[in-house]
Amino acid sequence: MDQKTELAAGSLSITESIIMGVSGTSPSYSAAATTAALIGAVGIYSPSSVIICGLIMLGITVSFMFLNKLSPNAGASYVWIRMIFNQKLGFLAGWSLLVATALFMVSGTIPAATATLALVKPEVIDDPIWVTCFAGGWLTFVSIIVLKGIRQTSVAQMIFTIIEVAIMLFIMVAALIAFLDQPIQELSWSLFNPFNTTLETFTRGALIALFFFWGWDVTMNLNEETKDPDSIPGKAAFWSMVINILLFLVFILCTLVALTDQEIQQSSTNVLLKIAEKILPSPWANIALISIILSTIGTIETSMLQFTRTLFSKARDGVLHPRWGKVHKTWKTPWTATIVVWALGIGFLIVASHKPTVRAIMTTSIDVISFQVAFYYSLCAIACAWHFRNVLKEDFIKSLLLIVWPIVSALTLTLIAVYAAVYSFDSQTVLLGIGGILTGLIPLAMNRKAFAS
Repeated sequence: MDQKTELAAGSLSITESIIMGVSGTSPSYSAAATTAALIGAVGIYSPSSVIICGLIMLGITVSFMFLNKLSPNAGASYVWIRMIFNQKLGFLAGWSLLVATALFMVSGTIPAATATLALVKPEVIDDPIWVTCFAGGWLTFVSIIVLKGIRQTSVAQMIFTIIEVAIMLFIMVAALIAFLDQPIQELSWSLFNPFNTTLETFTRGALIALFFFWGWDVTMNLNEETKDPDSIPGKAAFWSMVINILLFLVFILCTLVALTDQEIQQSSTNVLLKIAEKILPSPWANIALISIILSTIGTIETSMLQFTRTLFSKARDGVLHPRWGKVHKTWKTPWTATIVVWALGIGFLIVASHKPTVRAIMTTSIDVISFQVAFYYSLCAIACAWHFRNVLKEDFIKSLLLIVWPIVSALTLTLIAVYAAVYSFDSQTVLLGIGGILTGLIPLAMNRKAFAS
């Protein structure tokens, strides 16, 4: 392979890949950013949304594991769907990931910005302009780390994630000890029953919970840079998903036990801080802000890795301009692709700054991203079931793993996305969600010769 299009192979171990997967879903950030929205949508039955979406995600994870064995490629979903179905559908699947990760530069950097402002200038924490400026600063800092190489990114990621999760676990354990005897909300098995909600509230909650779990598949986009590309990415994705399901479930329960409905809604994107403030004296509660900042930095890193590796793979295949596939001769990173996602992030942040509130920015970006993720996750699960359809006649267990579970997961994600688009989203969110995918038709048309070859 031409050195100009070769990534740093053999760089990541199984432990580093698992940490990448955990960091990709960013436990502290996701908990801080979406818990208020989830509980606002589903109420006390939020744990059921986390469990159902966790099972759906595990079905998607299993399909990714087996698809990766077919072709360990940095393009991941784009490459697999192209192989199993056709080039155009594969391109659109990869395009939806590019759109989702580009938009995530908004919803990913905002919690870091608000957490930083809470430490240094709390009086402007709800000012979109201040938040946007600090978010842009964090985005630039992370872009520099990602540019410098996968080894440097991995070391930074391990440090950030270990500290982040340790702080999160400490706060959760402390909250349970402090409030379990006299909880705000009594815990019972009924909280885990999804049938206690209406279809609309369940769908809304499931879409938010989907955003909770998105990001673990960064392990697949880094498969060319692992020590065992066929095995490590799949195992890392599975175990990172299990870890994240447990973390998110316990955090939701801690929130219900420790905070009133009013406190949850007032906390906006800082639920973790609100819990810490109730159990720790000032200024020690600020460790929650440190956890959120580190988590956000980590998940911005993994999102940028997904974007750059997918764009790199498409350019390497010739379906996008070769300039986006250039690899730095020293750092072995797709540097032009990294600059693209940084520039898009800054642009989207400037546009988002015109929203009236920080919460409005977060709500719209989370909904649009969830729509994009549901699209390419569902396609991958269907591709897995179709490719391995012959095992239906051979092995019952494999049929469940490779066909039934992925198909059920894909259909559930699709129904949730369609229902939300028809009944829950406003016109702007629907336009951005569907339009984000359809914009991929433009480069498709521009590169029709490459697809015809």
